[in-house]
Amino acid sequence: MDDVVAPLRWGVLGAANIAVRTVIPAMQRSRSGVVTAIASRDIGKARRAADALGIERAYGSYEALLEDPDIDAVYNPLPNHLHVPWTIRAMNAGKHVLCEKPLALSATEARSLLAVRAQTGMQVCEAFMVYSHPQWQTVQALIAEGRIGALRLVTGHFSYFRVDADDVRSHPEWGGGALMDIGCYPITMSRWLFGAEPESVVGQCELDPVFHVDRLGSALMRFAAGQAVFTFSGQLVSHQRMQIFGTTGRIDVTIPFNAPLAASTWIRVDDGRELGSLGESIEIPAADQYARQADAFAAAIRGEGKMPVTLEDSIANMAVIDAVVRSVSSGRWETPR
Repeated sequence: MDDVVAPLRWGVLGAANIAVRTVIPAMQRSRSGVVTAIASRDIGKARRAADALGIERAYGSYEALLEDPDIDAVYNPLPNHLHVPWTIRAMNAGKHVLCEKPLALSATEARSLLAVRAQTGMQVCEAFMVYSHPQWQTVQALIAEGRIGALRLVTGHFSYFRVDADDVRSHPEWGGGALMDIGCYPITMSRWLFGAEPESVVGQCELDPVFHVDRLGSALMRFAAGQAVFTFSGQLVSHQRMQIFGTTGRIDVTIPFNAPLAASTWIRVDDGRELGSLGESIEIPAADQYARQADAFAAAIRGEGKMPVTLEDSIANMAVIDAVVRSVSSGRWETPR
């Protein structure tokens, strides 16, 4: 008889919109886990979320959830400035952690998790769900098989429009702004596609005059094998796109980050022979990247693979974000460190 693998028992810190609307339902659809508890500093809010989502337990404090011996892993969707402090508390309580991006406010803060991991044996993973979507495995395979020649350039854009004083992204002291919120996506994907770290970066940002967070920005990353350039904004029309250019072809990823749950996505591959051609269209069947992320996380904890995003990779990604921020201030190229 095959051994039955016990489901990973999740606890959720906070009732953030991304948690209750997207990630918790996906965890409940996953093959490997069950959401056992949710906590909020407002017990009424926790109970309402638990009732709506069919979660067994609701707690009126994060501490109470961490003390629950029936929780194996914690999902941390708290505001950015609380990511590392509560991830450390969860790890010290014997819980593995899936933490929303960005993992930290700086590479230095992210590095503090290395010692905690070594001391506790608990694993931590940054929730870049995009790595779990099959469209990106397809892109990587197309590059590996030489469909676009040698990779030379990655371009990306990610934007939405939201002006709200109550939004955590409107507070600079909490790690707000568009770079931290969505600029991190083209950074991580460019590093992954090149399979290397950028040698230097330069960035430009425009600040919101009221909230003093970056609302529009762009950056250029210089790699040994090529370049990556991207734009991002929290006050533009909603749009996202990534294109990957090689010496003999181009890949267009039409919905690179928020791929729909119940609809196909499309990748277009163009050999450049006919100017203006959309190229070959490759359909990627609908996939639940959040549920797949939860399953990959659980498998890694069981020793059946590596984390979807390693802690070391998250630290390197934060180092690039830090360099962009330094470049905005200095007006010069900066080296990630």
